[in-house]
Amino acid sequence: MAFKDGHFPACALPLKSLLVFSQCPFEIMRLVVVLAVLMGVSGIPDVTISPPTASADTSAHPNSIPETADESEQMEGAEEDVMATGELNPNHYPARRAAQVVQHYLNTRYGSPFRLIGVQTVHSGNAEDVTDSRRKYQLELSVNDIISNTTQTCSAELSFTKGKGQQPPEVKASCEELLKIDIKAQEEALYQKYKTSQTLMSAQYLPDSHGHIKPDMEPFWHLGILASSFIMLNESTENTLYNVAQVANITQLTTEEDHLEFDCHTLLHEMVSQEIIHWKMLFTWSPAEGVKVLQMKRLPHRHEREKSPKTN
Repeated sequence: MAFKDGHFPACALPLKSLLVFSQCPFEIMRLVVVLAVLMGVSGIPDVTISPPTASADTSAHPNSIPETADESEQMEGAEEDVMATGELNPNHYPARRAAQVVQHYLNTRYGSPFRLIGVQTVHSGNAEDVTDSRRKYQLELSVNDIISNTTQTCSAELSFTKGKGQQPPEVKASCEELLKIDIKAQEEALYQKYKTSQTLMSAQYLPDSHGHIKPDMEPFWHLGILASSFIMLNESTENTLYNVAQVANITQLTTEEDHLEFDCHTLLHEMVSQEIIHWKMLFTWSPAEGVKVLQMKRLPHRHEREKSPKTN
């Protein structure tokens, strides 16, 4: 969902944008919105996808995480040899894909309803085979807290397993400068508001088909992105590029514990295959412990459900 000025559109991450640090044309984002509907959740209890209107407004949400590649660049990168070794072109697919994995990692480590991290620029990168079954990437990049508009340059190292028995990537990166922005008061206010409320929060279609999110729902859009970052980090390989398209549904659950608990249905956009993937999650959040994903389940595509054998 590309937005103006490099931000995401309707079905993207808000901040209404997808979580890719490239610039994507409006047409692609519109396509994502339509795909999110066509790949919708028919047959899944209590979850529906808001259909976009013909005149959907794809203007950017001010807190959108920008994409970095347009459609032609994306195709060029997808065709590029991801097994290249030595110095990498920072603008090409292998370096951008590795940087996107670093972004997911940083959001799982530093993310908050009031802190959302996106990769701004890849300055340099190297790749090498360290063993027959593992490849290592080293990157120099700039990352940006989208909400406070704070930028920091940092180094990252990540490695992927190859062949059978592929495991989630291992990532080492630190961006402590981003923690200097004090968000404790905002976090505590959000926590107390919904911990003491007599009504449980519930929202759908973040963002909606016009790319809009109500201001009081933005923290929950961010929480959906942060929880999805655990999935995207876990699912990433050298051949993927994941981003959040939409939080289709997020519902607060009753709990006696010292955290907020949520049931969430999210749509992920795998940019290489252009596939929209549905996931259900159960996760918690508190100012003290951050986001913790308790359960995650990939939902079958509609055609897969139709092919499933019927049982009595």
